[in-house]
Amino acid sequence: MIRVAPKLSNPPPILAGKDYAAPSVFEPENLLREARRQKGLPITTVPEVCLLDPDGDIVRALAKSGRSHRSAPWACYHTDLYEFDHGDEHFGIIGCAV
Repeated sequence: MIRVAPKLSNPPPILAGKDYAAPSVFEPENLLREARRQKGLPITTVPEVCLLDPDGDIVRALAKSGRSHRSAPWACYHTDLYEFDHGDEHFGIIGCAV
């Protein structure tokens, strides 16, 4: 069951005056730009195809076999991007993230 909070007649300042229909300021490109700036990283590209490996099994297997390398310019604070080749294709993979 989902409960919807009633509209407050006198909301606290953090909730007052919000335009909930406005686009989010937390766009991925803005977050990555600021992370790159804060970490002093260059603007770079990521592989066209990136995989999520929620439990990290594939990332660990690729690292153990020496087939992947960590992408140093990856700007995220909470994950690491690894890159690897399979056949003629280049891939990115992020482990332990959902």
